[in-house]
This record gives sequence, C-alpha cells and structure tokens, in this order.
Amino acid sequence: MDNWRMELRFDPVPPLLTSGNVALQYLVRRDLLRERVGPVSCLWELPAAQRILKRQLADGSWPRPGEHKYPAINYPLIETWRQFRFLVEQYGMTWEHPQVRKAAEYLFSCQTPQGDIRGMLANQYATYYTGAIMALLVEAGYADDPRIERGFQWLLAMRQDDGGWTIPLITRKFDRATQYRLTTEYADPVEPDRSKPFSHNWTGMVLRAFALHPQQRHSEAAMVAAQLLKSRFFQADSYTSYQAASYWVRFEYPFWWNNLVAALDSLSLMGLSKEDPQIRQALAWLAAHQEGNGLWRVSYAQAQERETAKVREMRPWVSLAICRVFRRLYG
Repeated sequence: MDNWRMELRFDPVPPLLTSGNVALQYLVRRDLLRERVGPVSCLWELPAAQRILKRQLADGSWPRPGEHKYPAINYPLIETWRQFRFLVEQYGMTWEHPQVRKAAEYLFSCQTPQGDIRGMLANQYATYYTGAIMALLVEAGYADDPRIERGFQWLLAMRQDDGGWTIPLITRKFDRATQYRLTTEYADPVEPDRSKPFSHNWTGMVLRAFALHPQQRHSEAAMVAAQLLKSRFFQADSYTSYQAASYWVRFEYPFWWNNLVAALDSLSLMGLSKEDPQIRQALAWLAAHQEGNGLWRVSYAQAQERETAKVREMRPWVSLAICRVFRRLYG
C-alpha cells in the first residue's frame, strides 16, 4: 500500500472508487493511484458538466437566480465564479474548451485596469475573491496570461504590513449601516489600513492563486503568507467576519472559503514539509477524524453532521481533496 494511505486509520480509496461518480473515480485513479486514465477531456461530455454548460449565456457568464436588488453588485460575476469552480475543479476543464474560454473572458472583463476583479462587493476591493478567481483561471491554463500577471501585481500591492491579506473595507471602523451601503451601492473603494493584522480567512483564499502558479508559488511573498496562514490553524480570525475557530473544520469542494483542507491544499502545492510542526498537527487532526467508512465529514463544527443530499454528494469530494494533500506530502 502507498505510504500516504498508511498514515490514515482507514483506506479511503475503495469507498471513493465505489462512489458512483464517474468524474470523481477518474480523478482518484489519476491523482491518487497514478494510473493512466486517458485525457481529462473525457469528463467534459458528462451529463452533469453539460447541464452546467447549457445554462451559460452568450457573453460567457451564468445568470444569477433570484432578485437582483442592488445594481452596484455584479450578480453574474458571482454566479460565474460559482459555476466555473465546478467546471475546473470537478471536471478538469481548461481553456481548450470553447465555453471555458468564454467564461474566462467574462471573468477577465471584470478586471479593472489596476488588476483586481471587482463587482462582488459592488465597487469595493475584494482581495479574497480576486485571488480565488485567479486561482481557477491559472488552473484552467491562463498562468502565462498578462492579465494574471497584472492581478498578481495588484495583490502584492494590497498586502498588509505583516505580509498577509485582509479585506480593505474591514480594516476601517464603519458602523454596520455604512458598511452595508458601501458594499451594495456604488462608492469609491476604501483603502486599507495596512497597520491592521492580516486575516487568515482572506489570506487563505488569496494564497490559492500563488499556490497554483508554477512561478509565484515559490516567491518570497507567497512563502511569507504561507507561514502566516499555518500559524493560525484552529484559531479564531482577527476580524469578526467568519471569525469563529470552527470555520477551520467546515469543508467544501470545490473550494470556496478558507478552511483546513483548502489551506493544506495550497501549502502542499507550495512544497511545505509534513515535518513542519503546524502542518503535522493539521494532518494528525485529519487522520484522527476520518470516519469508519474511510471518508471525512463535510463539517466538524457540531457533534453531529446533518445528513442531506448535498452533504452526501460533497463528502467524497472533500475526502478526495484531503487524500490529495496526504498523497503530495507522503508520496
């Protein structure tokens, strides 16, 4: 048995291979077992992927369902980011697919001349979403695109004094009504107070872009941020948004918010060692919390996980993400 599987209490591969999900089984064989499984494009025609693609609009975006109450918020950007995650992270889609190219161009169309992707928080800087969206674009094959380079330069310019990131808006003391207005109506972006500490939640989302980029993952700035991120494992955030320490153990896949699995995914891609004390602690926690069926829960924030169709569907995907981390670190 592979070394990484011996670090776990139960072998996760059999339940992953019998999950019934064709895309998941392909990725398990390719990424965990290192089998020759053919081109990833074989997943692009799967019915689940096609259902997502059929809802794409002519401009490359996806429509956001529900009421669009605030014109300053770019609702199609939010929905396009949400759907793009599934296409890239579950079905391995790249720029070679014409609809992925259209989606990428739509996302790039939301990039400002300064380099950030704007519209999630009306006209306010959204460092965390800029990084997370760039990560998907890099994964889809746009690592060498000059627009990605411009995005990295903007992110580097938006760091706090300690070398991490936060959301500029929350470094200022606004009352709730003012903060609500700034993120729902058009207003000049609030500049950060760089003396305030980084947020591990938003640093974790930004760092994904660096971790997936073949050059940026080794940069000094990325390594500084990686050290900051792992120093906060299992601790509450510095800011009130998503502050509770329990957010570290609330997982999802495709990745959205920062959590232990998403953070370890980035750190393992960047080459940090399993011998690092903080990473070793995180790996031990994951190994100890593996379920008897070989998989992991989606959330450990409560004693009992609520069993829903969404949880059942996501559980093997979260488990695959965890196994990838162990596979990288233990070989």
